[in-house]
Amino acid sequence: MPKRPNSVEELNLTHAILQRIPKGRTVTASELRQQLADAGINRDLRTLQRQLDMLSENYDIDRDDSSKPYRYKWKEFAKGLSLVGLSPQESLLLTLAEQHLNSLLPAKLMKSMQGFFTQARSQLGDKSSTKREREWLEKVRVVSTTQPLLPPKIDPLVFEQVSNALYANQWLEVDYKNAAGKRTETRVMPLGLAQQGQRMYLVCRFDGYDNERSLALNRIISAKVSTLTFERPKDFDLKQYDDDGRFGYGNGQHIKLSFRIDKDAGLHLLESPLSLDQRVVELDDAYEITATVVDSEMLEWWLRGFGDSVSMVTKN
Repeated sequence: MPKRPNSVEELNLTHAILQRIPKGRTVTASELRQQLADAGINRDLRTLQRQLDMLSENYDIDRDDSSKPYRYKWKEFAKGLSLVGLSPQESLLLTLAEQHLNSLLPAKLMKSMQGFFTQARSQLGDKSSTKREREWLEKVRVVSTTQPLLPPKIDPLVFEQVSNALYANQWLEVDYKNAAGKRTETRVMPLGLAQQGQRMYLVCRFDGYDNERSLALNRIISAKVSTLTFERPKDFDLKQYDDDGRFGYGNGQHIKLSFRIDKDAGLHLLESPLSLDQRVVELDDAYEITATVVDSEMLEWWLRGFGDSVSMVTKN
């Protein structure tokens, strides 16, 4: 016989359900079951249905039983459970996290947090007590340092499969089309996820190889998590991969870069150096810059972007 849940487990389940019932929209028992499973709480559907029926009788929860599956939500006048425990500052933090970490957190984690994000937005919508917190959302912004571009479209199912495989150290079956239009169906070992501007990249190793490659997520046509797991390679470090210029199409080779740049174009390099060992010689109308950097195509693009303002470029 299955073990009967004790009172503490029942209390924790009740609390978890109440936190995930939304206000302003509805949710089904099946949807709640998936959210709870993503958070590591596994219960059968019938148990959740009984809990929801009980809660709708004892809390300000609407149950729409006009058709199946039944749908649940907090009543308009109800504050909900987690609103009581969320301060305006915590609601602000959750709202900012939802906006800026959406593509960098595992899809399962984001799904399991949807109830909290909904409650936080609702809390900030309460004009009686959170004016300053609401205003803060209009006072901060992440701005682009290049010409703004719309992000390429990524299949939500692909992102979910990729992030789940990365989170659980599971092999990933992908159908990928590269920039030249060549399609490849293969199995990869997901090692890291990186956002570069508006683009997302999966760092991985192809099955049978020990070198890393970066796949643009928008070029993955389909992805499926394998049941096979792997041990994450101890010799791989995502930060080192980035430091080696791999996202800038480099191979990790460090060089001593020297160039001359007009003062108007190069003033920002005095405030934001290229490297810790950067040296600057000031001339009448220009700066001579010397710094140790990673050689990459991105470096070439960056230098060419200054046009005639940069001259006398040498690499050693």
